[in-house]
Amino acid sequence: MNGLIALLGSGEYLPVMNDVDAYLLANCGANGRKPRVVCLPTAAGQEGDASVNRWSQMGVEHFTRLGADVVAVPVTDAESANEQSHASAVAEADVVYFSGGNPMYLHQIMKDSLVWKSAQKVWERGGVYAGCSAGAMILGSEVPDFRTMGLRSIPVFGIVPTAFVIPHFDAFPMMWKPLLFALRKRLRAGEMLLGVDENTAVVGTLGGEWTVMGKAQAHLFTKDGERTYAVGERFILK
Repeated sequence: MNGLIALLGSGEYLPVMNDVDAYLLANCGANGRKPRVVCLPTAAGQEGDASVNRWSQMGVEHFTRLGADVVAVPVTDAESANEQSHASAVAEADVVYFSGGNPMYLHQIMKDSLVWKSAQKVWERGGVYAGCSAGAMILGSEVPDFRTMGLRSIPVFGIVPTAFVIPHFDAFPMMWKPLLFALRKRLRAGEMLLGVDENTAVVGTLGGEWTVMGKAQAHLFTKDGERTYAVGERFILK
């Protein structure tokens, strides 16, 4: 049994996500006991201790207010991603939550690590994977190289059946519109690009329906078409 996946455009650990995160806690397989949450600031690992500590503190305070048993695990580089104590802490969680930062760095650190293997085991047994921004992007098939305006990309985990997951979608300045054009041109028949607005989440399961939650919208693009979904609307990724 695979659990829920939550893909957030932004807003991790903020009150705007209270309803979304309460839903995740209620559907994480805790079965009447206090849900266990692990917050991973890994995507901010290159930003220094102040940033890592801020994300960690925000995560602990947020999920404590929501009634969870929560711990932040300081996985910030390849060495810490392969510490057995960190992997064990993640394996005991019901919700594994990755906050934002650099998606390419996050994928590099997580790939083949003990912590990532533990995170996958949590999800496979029915727990929740939640990823905001970078944490969402690594579940698509590729992450675009923004420096080349989408002309190049790197392969990532390919768990969610969409070529690209693009967060902060409604905050894109006009100068980034060519990026979307370039990414759509690269889509093959049947492939999709998923855009998630800020303060918004797309929550669902592989092979099942996905629901827009939060404050704004989600956007599905194919090579030739597009559709926008409001909060409460559902769609299929395939």
